[in-house]
Amino acid sequence: MSTTTAGRFSWALVSPPIAAAVLAVTWGTHPGTLGNVVVGVAIVAAVLAAVHHAEVVAHRVGEPFGSLLLAVAVTIIEVGLIVTLMVGGKGDTSTLARDTVFAAVMITVNGIAGLAIVVGALRHHLAVFNPEGTGSALATVVALAGLTLVVPGFTTSADGPVFTGSQLAFAAIASLSLYAMFVVTQTVRHRDFFLPVARDGQRGPVDADGDGHADPPTGREALISLGLLAVALVGVVGLAKVESHAIESAVHSLGLPAAVVGVVIALLVLLPESIAAVRAALRDDAQTSFNLAYGSAMASIGLTIPSIAVASIWLDGPLALGIDPLQLVLLVLSVLVAVLTVVPGRAKPLAGGVHLILFAAFLFLSAAP
Repeated sequence: MSTTTAGRFSWALVSPPIAAAVLAVTWGTHPGTLGNVVVGVAIVAAVLAAVHHAEVVAHRVGEPFGSLLLAVAVTIIEVGLIVTLMVGGKGDTSTLARDTVFAAVMITVNGIAGLAIVVGALRHHLAVFNPEGTGSALATVVALAGLTLVVPGFTTSADGPVFTGSQLAFAAIASLSLYAMFVVTQTVRHRDFFLPVARDGQRGPVDADGDGHADPPTGREALISLGLLAVALVGVVGLAKVESHAIESAVHSLGLPAAVVGVVIALLVLLPESIAAVRAALRDDAQTSFNLAYGSAMASIGLTIPSIAVASIWLDGPLALGIDPLQLVLLVLSVLVAVLTVVPGRAKPLAGGVHLILFAAFLFLSAAP
């Protein structure tokens, strides 16, 4: 093991226990400024460590199982953050789940995918991927987003952009079903559609060890990483509960819309996914970048909405899921551009640039609607 690799591993090894220790000290308190800074650093460290250990396990099981594992791990963090903020947050939190899920879709479809395309295409002339697998992933993302974020704004059984109990139950079951069907397609029925694509168009591993890990980790190392991943996830969720008041207070004091809280959550949990996608693009593996981006979007909707639906049984107040007209326009533009990007199976830097401009528009309009 090289010095650099050992350093990364040592850092990821100690971060989860430290996050757990900080959680034990701060649980049930409202830390001051310095305390909030320490908690914030511990959250970021735990998130990065969680994804690092997910990558170790993913390297052991291989693609596309690795991308799936990363997406599920990140979504567990996201669900925990949403629920803890909805339970312990102050003010109206009825739109928090919607804002966070919508932000996750915009970040993955435009931010992560766009950045990966730009980086990969600039370095390798074109970003090459499998349109069959990537297209089916995008179709699933669009169906999930439409059913859970668009349809609630047009139903008439309840006032406002909300589902009735039966409608929410149907949306939750439909989301889980779509996600389950995609997972079976990705990992069993048509796994080859989601493997890296070589320059000659052949499917298969492309520079499989280009991420610096010459050999897959041993079973013992993978089990250790699995345990530390669980500790890191518990630390992130618990520390988010401690930090929830500080996040909301900061957004309120800056005069920003409440939707920015959801954007902050999504940016926090998807930052490591972004790093992993860019690293894959740099080693000419755009397929894995898309697996990470669209897989995270699907997991964000397909797992978060059912979880929130169950949590709504004991949560007070309505659960507004329908996006507003501005968000709907951004979603439609993003879908149209994504379809045009995916269909050819290869993308120029321009395609990534268009996605990044849409992502920048989302960020700007979230703060200044």
